Amino acid sequence: MAKNDPKTLVSTEWLARHLGSPDMRVFDASRYMADTGRGGRSEYDGAHIPGARFFDIEDISDGRSDLPHMVPPPEKFISRMRAMGVGDGHQVVVYDSAGLFSAARVWWMFRLFGKTDVAVLDGGFDKWVAEGRETEDLPPVMRDRHMTVSRQNHLIKDVTQVAAAAKLGDHEILDARSPGRFSGEEPEPREGLRGGHIPGSKSVYYKTLLNDDGTMKDEDGLRAVFDAAGADLGKPVITTCGSGVTAAIINLALERIGHDRHSVYDGSWSEWGMYGDLKVATGE
Repeated sequence: MAKNDPKTLVSTEWLARHLGSPDMRVFDASRYMADTGRGGRSEYDGAHIPGARFFDIEDISDGRSDLPHMVPPPEKFISRMRAMGVGDGHQVVVYDSAGLFSAARVWWMFRLFGKTDVAVLDGGFDKWVAEGRETEDLPPVMRDRHMTVSRQNHLIKDVTQVAAAAKLGDHEILDARSPGRFSGEEPEPREGLRGGHIPGSKSVYYKTLLNDDGTMKDEDGLRAVFDAAGADLGKPVITTCGSGVTAAIINLALERIGHDRHSVYDGSWSEWGMYGDLKVATGE
């Protein structure tokens, strides 16, 4: 069983013990691919952990960008969090309804804006429900709270920085997509994108970091996954995926094993796969 750490990952038991704390804020960050037929908001409205707010990854994003759910400007993040009663001094716990799929993206986003008292719920809502824990279908009462942010620019990379890293080989680039998408053998779910991966990057499919029940592997298990991928963790790491969501699961795993030099390529394959002047590699 993974160790509880309120800055990375906590168990359902830990959250149940702390749920009544006045300084606790819980978010349901469920998001699904379009082909699943599921909706994060509608499922939240039907049942969620008591007091949980819904974190809409599509809404709390940069509306000026043509790319999906890019990081919002700091003022938009502050505005949305204040309106949901989240402020300085709060402990945040984020979960989703797929074990672990989109919650790590929100964990990383809080860290990007300088908030480190934030953890992902190990096993997510499914584990919470399977254990017979309480749920509700009412929205929480929310009052404005003051929040300050300090953007940590080292935690995010743009396409120019990633292209330079791929050319120089001074970062390890790890791709969370499925092996078939990484190799280019499976089609991309978004139209107009080429198949393959960033040259020099390595495949660390996000599901390999998880146990069958959606919980994250322990530290030894995580290290074994990175070793099997041939990842050189002596270098700083840039993570990527389809649109910057599951990439953050790799960042969470890295943080769990004490590797703190990591960042997310926010545009990910939605950006890289679109532009013909960016080189693409295929195969394993």
